[in-house]
Amino acid sequence: MVSGTRVLVAGASIAGPALAHWLRRQGAEVTVVERAPGLRPGGQAVDARGVAKEVIRRMGLDAAVRAARTETAGAHTVDAEGNVLETYRADDHGGDGYIAEIEILRGDLSQVLYDDTRDTAEYVFGDRIAELTQDADGVDVVFASGDRRRFDLVVGADGLHSALRAMVFGPRERFVRHLGSVLAFYSVPNEFGLDRWMLDYQEAGRSAGLRPLPDPTRAMAMLSFSAADFDVDHRDVEAQKRLLRERMAGFGWLTPRILAHLDDTPDFYLDQIAQVVMDRWSDGRVALLGDAAFSSSPLSGGGTGLALVGAYLLAGELAAAEWDPAAGFAGYERRMRPFVEANQEIGRLHAQSRGIPGPDAEPAEEPDMEALTALVERAINGVELPDFGAVTAHDAGLKRRV
Repeated sequence: MVSGTRVLVAGASIAGPALAHWLRRQGAEVTVVERAPGLRPGGQAVDARGVAKEVIRRMGLDAAVRAARTETAGAHTVDAEGNVLETYRADDHGGDGYIAEIEILRGDLSQVLYDDTRDTAEYVFGDRIAELTQDADGVDVVFASGDRRRFDLVVGADGLHSALRAMVFGPRERFVRHLGSVLAFYSVPNEFGLDRWMLDYQEAGRSAGLRPLPDPTRAMAMLSFSAADFDVDHRDVEAQKRLLRERMAGFGWLTPRILAHLDDTPDFYLDQIAQVVMDRWSDGRVALLGDAAFSSSPLSGGGTGLALVGAYLLAGELAAAEWDPAAGFAGYERRMRPFVEANQEIGRLHAQSRGIPGPDAEPAEEPDMEALTALVERAINGVELPDFGAVTAHDAGLKRRV
């Protein structure tokens, strides 16, 4: 195949639009399908560290991303009375510490990426892949709307609960690993006097936190609790709210005031903290990217970096292989897997550190700080970014789509 390869991308959050950027730079024709009627605003704060910042720079989006940052100065861990126990600053470790220099709401980063690609890639909102059949030369797709189209390649960037992954690779139970906790977040009125500093209270497997938002009249609430399993439908919001109230009942600090806003928030989200572990991320002409392929969980702090770096490498390896899916997908997996594994190990270690030991549990061993430091470095910078010689849409003579 040559330039003009037709690629369908499922999912328009972060990984999907980032992939659309790099595929267009390599000359592909890109369609992004998103089941939601439009971009989802707000959401959890996400970070870009180390090599992910270099990908943003190569995209030409450094200024736009920095302009949309939360401007969080740092974080305080507090006790039940609000007394500060520890402080972390955004400029710690060169901006790649616990609070990253580049911290941005998921919805705001999605908007930046969409604005960058909306005129050069086709976006189809309010639709999804209903059926998919592939052969040696392409992939036939039937959309829920009834539309039928053929593509050269299909990429699932549709998140932890990826429908495309289930369709092509098998049921979610094969790949999704619950890490023993549930996380909820939603915006609340900033009646807490929050001013650029995140606050976090943790005790006995539960936590409550408040994060500043670009709108100073609002704050982002974050609640988590331990759970051995998780069987609430990820689309049943009322059941999720009931569960959250039950599991956070009696928790101290500002938790009762945070929960008081549960029914009037516009952007409630709750889900298990989980990872996706797969032996391979491709099957024929279909591949997976981002959380759909290798969720590292919010506890790793690296999910956004994995999505951005993965998009760069997937598009670049496909182009370098002259759009041969077997070779391109193999190159993508070979480069990404050690980086993914380091970030997933960070997530698992963080989950273990927050767990509640059972009555017969042995005391946790002291961490090997030298090994932990090396692991963190691999999770931030442990992947090579080749120069794939990407061309701009203008250089390739490609017309913009409106």
